[in-house]
Amino acid sequence: MTLSPRTEMTRLAWAVLAIAAAATLPWIATSYYLAIGVTIAMFTVLATSWAIFSGPTHYISLATAAFYGVGTYTTGLLIETLPYWTILAVAGLIGAVGAALVGLATLRLSGVYFVIFTLGLAEFVRQVLTWVQNVAGQKGIYVLTQITEAQIYWQLLGLAALVWLAGWLIGRSRLGFALRIIGDDEDVARHSGINTALAKVMLFMIPGVAAAMTGAILAPRYVYIEPAVAFSPMLSFQVVIMALLGGTGRLWGPLVGVIPFTFLWEAISSSFPNQTTLLLGLCFLLIVYLLPRGFVGLFHDLRYRGSGAAARAEAGA
Repeated sequence: MTLSPRTEMTRLAWAVLAIAAAATLPWIATSYYLAIGVTIAMFTVLATSWAIFSGPTHYISLATAAFYGVGTYTTGLLIETLPYWTILAVAGLIGAVGAALVGLATLRLSGVYFVIFTLGLAEFVRQVLTWVQNVAGQKGIYVLTQITEAQIYWQLLGLAALVWLAGWLIGRSRLGFALRIIGDDEDVARHSGINTALAKVMLFMIPGVAAAMTGAILAPRYVYIEPAVAFSPMLSFQVVIMALLGGTGRLWGPLVGVIPFTFLWEAISSSFPNQTTLLLGLCFLLIVYLLPRGFVGLFHDLRYRGSGAAARAEAGA
């Protein structure tokens, strides 16, 4: 559905107001709710950038933890030698280059082969870093800075705004149109003259950059980082679940999944700390079975039924 320029501007204005309102959280919230806000902002960046790629292409990527961990270690290794803002730029550049290389090597794969490769990527990088640190006699890295929780939250909120803007622009570009054709039928897109490999690689770079920069921003929050924490595979599954719960059909869909799932996961982690992996898998199964198109799909179904009922009532009158 094509919206009028006035409607587009109105929606953008509401988005700016929402971001401005969210930016006030550190001034009005307790430390606990600020920590929850940081988690929500983090997963908003990760899930939205994931949906920008996986939504139109239908490629399920589990590489989030790999790029996130690389960004975390970028801050840990460079914090003593480079200015902080330069480190974030370096992390984004590494994420872009890494995603491009991975994309060129794997995006010709499809289905379960792509899923398996991206899942194994984070584990491969984690094992390599673990081996390197063991050889060097080092178990982890300390990240000691003066960066506060509020500053981390504002940085993540700004990154989320940039990711949303990128998704909005892509959705209205020729690249976005090409990706929708690829998602419907890649063979048709290829025969139509679309360079499907290049389009997918370009889009895959967005979650790579976003995840690497998110990891770099959050490194000071950990204080001490090690491969098992930075490259946790559970992070990749959480991002997929949140994006699917909200729905990938709209740019704002992942946020609708991030907020309720963050509070649900907080309750699960505190009440059942030894069963988190089991409950994570259960959540995934329930979402796929009960909400295959997420809250966005449910909303549109209810809206369609409501408009259909209204039309039938008007016709009957």
